[in-house]
Amino acid sequence: MPELPEIATFKSFLEETVLNKEIVEVEFPETGLLQASPADFKKSLLSNKFTDLQQLGKYLFLKTNKKKSLVFHFGMTGKFEYYQHNETPKHTHLLVTFKDSSHLAFICVRKLGKIYLTDGVEEFQKEHSLGKHALDLSEKEFLELLQQKKGGVKSALTDQHMISGIGNVYADEILFQTRIHPKTKVEKLSEKERGKLFEEMQDVLNTAIKKEGERSEFPSNYLSRSRKEGADCPKCSGKISMIKVSGRSTYFCPKCQKEQS
Repeated sequence: MPELPEIATFKSFLEETVLNKEIVEVEFPETGLLQASPADFKKSLLSNKFTDLQQLGKYLFLKTNKKKSLVFHFGMTGKFEYYQHNETPKHTHLLVTFKDSSHLAFICVRKLGKIYLTDGVEEFQKEHSLGKHALDLSEKEFLELLQQKKGGVKSALTDQHMISGIGNVYADEILFQTRIHPKTKVEKLSEKERGKLFEEMQDVLNTAIKKEGERSEFPSNYLSRSRKEGADCPKCSGKISMIKVSGRSTYFCPKCQKEQS
């Protein structure tokens, strides 16, 4: 599933392609992802322009020069295609045509994404009880959130009501870089470990953004490059293990990330 770094890459892509172009047509080859009626989408978008983009965790907001913003959640397979030809890509759910005859398609093969209309980011965040964007958190805010949390540290990192944007892959990477076992309880973390978690959250997410989410391009000591059971640990002579944590497949190194007794 695309997480915060991948959505940041989508944001950069759209900033370079679709801003300030007049929308002349809006089509819905499939309507299952729409969280409002097709008529409402057309009313809000036609003869309008995308003027700015904003990201909140795993959500991307396309602001317009009118009241409404278009919001995307990408599910497992959501992505954009921007093109000049007239052949609609397979699995397109929303197709926007601009005055210059270019097109923006939102493609979602597994149909797990969602497309919304909203009056603003703050309203949407409140309505969906979403936490602050992970990279907008100060260390003080992060530590205060951990202080309020009980249970496993991985569940805390991936709780979108607490922090927006961290999913399964990057939670595993953050914990690997901090050498914290994924089953560790938040309340058992030392002050030093909590501070290190914040540092690595910032470093891992920013590194992934710089590499545009291409895991093969991540540093050689990153778990994400070889995130599979039995793979060699990139930091020691151990092997990567897989366990279930809160129902999620979780990868870690038992030698680097010792489980607390």
